Order: sequence, then structure tokens, then C-alpha cells
Amino acid sequence: MKILVCISSVPDTTSKINFTADKSAFDKNGIQWVINPLDEFMLTKAIKLQQSHGAKVTVINVGDASTDAVIRKALAIGADNAIRVNTEAKDSFSTAKEIANVVQTEDYDLILCGKESIDYNGGAVPGILAQLLECSFVNACVGLEINGEEATAVREIDGGKETVVVKLPLVVAGQKGLVEEKELIIPNMRGIMSARTKPLNIKEPMGAEVKVETVSFDSASPRAAVKLFSPDDLDELVRALHEEAKVI
Repeated sequence: MKILVCISSVPDTTSKINFTADKSAFDKNGIQWVINPLDEFMLTKAIKLQQSHGAKVTVINVGDASTDAVIRKALAIGADNAIRVNTEAKDSFSTAKEIANVVQTEDYDLILCGKESIDYNGGAVPGILAQLLECSFVNACVGLEINGEEATAVREIDGGKETVVVKLPLVVAGQKGLVEEKELIIPNMRGIMSARTKPLNIKEPMGAEVKVETVSFDSASPRAAVKLFSPDDLDELVRALHEEAKVI
């Protein structure tokens, strides 16, 4: 079995987000980059399938050389090899198109993607990729088992969960719950050392059309100051909720 895991490089959730002076671009200065957390759940699931099914795991990233450190971490976690498409990921369509261009030269049984990345939260790459490859697609996946040429997947739907049986090849967009947070793999020294010798293949981009143009960015509005009320003055609390907050 051959598994491809799509990973993106995103700012650490503790990073302070700023934009350039003209608000036309994200300011990358001083940012710590990590594997997109939802992608890391998918990578951990791939490693589990590697251990139980003897699968070969490849990770793929669309990005410039600055993402190599994140890719090497994925290799240290346990992926067998990696591919980097040497271009900046600018929108969902062009990113999916670049991945599909690489995938079409290989026969992957299973393609795992995080449901969305935590930077732009587009959530579109997995579905577009499945359409481009004409593969079956399961979104919001929280359970996955492989049985020969079939996959049994559990996905979240409004008000519950749905279990489906799908033929491989398959594109899966997963989320927290596919594996537990405590199961995420922390690279050990042996994994870090072996990652240095694992193949990282650089592919030149096909030049996929970028369909989305970012006009400007705006920072989130600062939170309003918290107003405290004495537990003995409920009348004042009710007045403020009615006249100031206007929620009652």
C-alpha cells in the first residue's frame, strides 16, 4: 500500500500575527513554523497504517525552501520519503493542481489531508484534489480502517456520524478524532537522525493557474474590556445586558 500525506507549513498557534504596513501580505518575520495540526493527525494515522499494513508513506508539501524544516520533522515522525513542489502555495486550486500533477505519476492507494489548515482555513484543497484525480472523497473523517481494496471511514455529519465503505484509491480529509491527541508521535533522536538521510525530492511546479487574489488583510478587532458586576447587584447586571449589551 502506498500512502501520500499532504502537509502544509503554518504559523505556530502561539505566534503573534502581523501584516505588512500596506496590509497586502502576511508578515513572516519572527514566526515559528509547524506542521499544520490537522495534517499531523493524518500523518500519525499514516504511520499507524505503515506499522499494521506495511504501507509506504510519502509526504508532500507545496512551498519554497523555507518549509524544508517542517518536511524534515514529518520524516522524523516516520514518513519514508518526501516531495516538495517548489512554489509558494497561493490558493486552494493551484495548490491542489500542483499536488495532482505529482500524484498522477504515481499510484497511491490512499491520500490523507487535514480537513483544513489553521492559517487560512480554506478547507478546499482535499475536495478539489479528489475531483482532479477522479477519486472517491471522504470529508470530516474521524475513523478509518483499511480492509484489502476497501476503506471503512467514519465521518462527522450534522447531528451525528456516518460510516461508509469506499473502494480505493481514496482521498480523505480528516480531523482531530481520527487519532487521539495523546497518540501524536514526537520525533526521537533516532528519527531525527534518520530524517537527514531520507529522500526529499524537489519537483518544479507546473505553473497552475492561481484563481484567488488577496486584496488586503485586517487584524481582528481587539477584545472589549471586561466589565465585572457584584453578585449582590443583579439589577445592575440586568440593566447593562438590556441597555448596553442589548442582548435581552
